[in-house]
Amino acid sequence: MRSHLLNDTTAEQYRRSVTDGVERVAAKIATIERPFTGVSVDALAPAIDAIDLDKPLHDTAAVLDELEDVYLRDAVYFHHPRYLAHLNCPVVIPAVLGEAVLSAVNSSLDTWDQSAGGTLIERKLIDWTTERIGLGPAADGVFTSGGTQSNLQALLLAREEAKTDSLAKLRIFASEVSHFSVKKSAKLLGLGQDSVVSIPVDHDKRMQTVALARELELCKQDGLVPMAVVATAGTTDFGSIDPLPEIAELCEQFGTWLHVDAAYGCGLLASLKHRDRLNGIERADSVTVDYHKSFFQPVSSSAVLVRDAATLQHATYHAEYLNPRRMVQERIPNQVDKSLQTTRRFDALKLWMTLRTMGADGIGQLFDEVCELAQEGWKLLAADPRFDVVVEPSLSTLVFRYIPASVTDPAEIDRANLYARKALFASGDAIVAGTKVGARHYLKFTLLNPETQASDIAAVLDLIAGHAEQYLGESLDRAS
Repeated sequence: MRSHLLNDTTAEQYRRSVTDGVERVAAKIATIERPFTGVSVDALAPAIDAIDLDKPLHDTAAVLDELEDVYLRDAVYFHHPRYLAHLNCPVVIPAVLGEAVLSAVNSSLDTWDQSAGGTLIERKLIDWTTERIGLGPAADGVFTSGGTQSNLQALLLAREEAKTDSLAKLRIFASEVSHFSVKKSAKLLGLGQDSVVSIPVDHDKRMQTVALARELELCKQDGLVPMAVVATAGTTDFGSIDPLPEIAELCEQFGTWLHVDAAYGCGLLASLKHRDRLNGIERADSVTVDYHKSFFQPVSSSAVLVRDAATLQHATYHAEYLNPRRMVQERIPNQVDKSLQTTRRFDALKLWMTLRTMGADGIGQLFDEVCELAQEGWKLLAADPRFDVVVEPSLSTLVFRYIPASVTDPAEIDRANLYARKALFASGDAIVAGTKVGARHYLKFTLLNPETQASDIAAVLDLIAGHAEQYLGESLDRAS
């Protein structure tokens, strides 16, 4: 079995095996015609259930043959221009190359003696990002597994900085369309979901600062502690950006930690045209960024950034076998001192390879293209009487609903939209997401592929309308 270990004696086998895998994936990407085959759970599950993991195939070529049947053939391919569903981006080649390198070398970014070089590369990228945000010379941060972990760590720091012995008094303020991880983090931090005060949004799905000011004042009057305000720069459902300067003013007035969840909107940090949409983010105490959303990086690639590096000490724990206290005096850079994780992949390498190959302007140009595509899509939807579109996009998300001319029952329209999304997915022709606006069901395009064209959007809208009309026609037939 030692023949499968990657070392000096197996380097040639490694080259052949990886090349074979890359060639198969490249061939698949070059030939797929739809983002999905439409396979169902019931159709695919038996093939995977039938595999006996205690009977290995002993040959990577045979394993790749098998993988074609249980994964590659039916995978959802985000690079296809008609994948329009979730916050999944197509990835850039330099980052994929970085993924191959980091997996093979297998550095763990917790301590310097496991990641010499890698530690410094990650720190350089953290500094680059905090400079783009404008957090100041004392800023720092660390890479994380994603936005949920970044938000959790940011709120952990805010909880500790609130300096109160009564967790029951702590309150977090976030808009009603903020990410679910805010409430999840509150629960994990021992605060409970009730500690999160939901602030209403305006017509553009942005936090209402008048309502926020009122709730902060009530919090103080009731003897409670306004622990943090979470402003969102790119909500998951609408891509809306909260009014950051006004929120920052209120946080300063009430002495409240400001966290900006820019997991989605962080692409604007590299934008050549729309960077001003993030004005005010430089006043945050902490910021979440997901490079694997709008920097076109493979999952995972995220970070939490802070204005004051000293606050990261709230996540520090010294273990004698790993990062003893003496290493701080010896100026040995151990990233585990800042992280909720111990063992951690060298995900920063992917962004490093991307910046060194394409530059920030290259990333920004791609993100600007999808934002402009969303504007085109909004115009198409606004001019099409078959659809109701909720809000003009701030980033690259469109939320809309098919509205038939002959049906007025909202519940029946809901069912038609739900059916259209499900039928479209089953066909594999395109993939769209769904959400609720109020009590009603809507569909959602999340546009993160610069290869997607307005013609793709128009074609998918026709497919949605066709499926919805089929459902309504069948529904009328059943009713009669």
